[in-house]
Amino acid sequence: MKYIVILGDGMADRPVPELGGLTPLQKAKKPHMDFIAKNGRFGLARTVPSGMPPGSDIANLSVLGYDPEVYHTGRSSLEALSIGIDLKANDLAYRCNLVTIENGIMLDHSAGEISTSEAKVLVEDLTSALGVDLYLGTSYRHCLVLSDVKPGSITAPPHDFIGQEITNRMPIGENGEFFCSLIKKSWKILENHNINLKRMKEGKRPANSIWLWGEGKTPKLPSFHSKYGKTGAVISAVDLIKGIGLGIGFENIHVPGATGTLHTDYAGKVAAALTALKSKDFVYLHIEAPDECSHQGNIEDKVLAIEYIDEKVIGPIMSELNKIGKNYSILVMPDHPTPLDIRTHTDDPVPFAYYRSNSSENPSDLSVFSEENAAKTNIYIERGHTLMDEFIL
Repeated sequence: MKYIVILGDGMADRPVPELGGLTPLQKAKKPHMDFIAKNGRFGLARTVPSGMPPGSDIANLSVLGYDPEVYHTGRSSLEALSIGIDLKANDLAYRCNLVTIENGIMLDHSAGEISTSEAKVLVEDLTSALGVDLYLGTSYRHCLVLSDVKPGSITAPPHDFIGQEITNRMPIGENGEFFCSLIKKSWKILENHNINLKRMKEGKRPANSIWLWGEGKTPKLPSFHSKYGKTGAVISAVDLIKGIGLGIGFENIHVPGATGTLHTDYAGKVAAALTALKSKDFVYLHIEAPDECSHQGNIEDKVLAIEYIDEKVIGPIMSELNKIGKNYSILVMPDHPTPLDIRTHTDDPVPFAYYRSNSSENPSDLSVFSEENAAKTNIYIERGHTLMDEFIL
């Protein structure tokens, strides 16, 4: 049996007036997701334990079978693993976003989805000018590492307050004043930087500030193989997901055209997944696009992102596995909701559906994979990390 998880980051949502009161999952044409829901096990799972922040770090740990209340040590330490940072026991890692701030308003948490090549120049110049250890990640996502400092900073993810003033969102707590000073110093460094002048000339948003958040210390995760007896691989454009994969002993498969946006290389990810399944038992294929569209408030593109996942990923994978006669189990779900109306994450339960090629649940009357239909099944997994226990035979 081969196992594959298709994780559509932030796919779940609330009814959207512009979609006639439907959610993007209800609106999207997605026959393969609907087939899995109709012919497999379909329900709701709570991936973010009550009282924990609804971040992708917590939710993806949960989907992979790791209780966040036991294993979560902070987001940035997981990203540091992916970047290749050798964190020491007394190190603390922080996410360093390149963002766009305009008149004191957080305009864009991704600086217009700045390219990694442009970000490399900015990160190098910031490291030199600020005198701190910044490490290059992907696009707008980078990392700051501090040694021998106390934990306890209180920070806000920039995607949580897009379109709002930054004044009351600046870091506080341990190292808060230091972080605020770094952010403010970055303004002078980046304001007239050649990279930003060029971006603005091209009609793109400048990366005119850093934003520090997501404190984390070295994670201690048991391997997926020790938990489930399965070898695995992760495919993602996002350092956080790559880091979780590396932390649990997965092979991290790089797909050159994977961007973390709507226009990622779907075919490349599919090819990589199918190749990995020849030697691995389990593949975790993460697609960031729905979440990014939600953070941008882009309704049309979120629906399109879901349709692309169905058409360009799920369909080809199932078709190829059916063609070669491999027994497989496929699980489709979001990690957390990212409602378009608030443009950030919530901790509401998410729909999940999995299908096994060599067996079938009794076909359901619920023919659409959606939040509403998942609730109607009355299948509810309160402790979301236990879903993996039933998915893996």
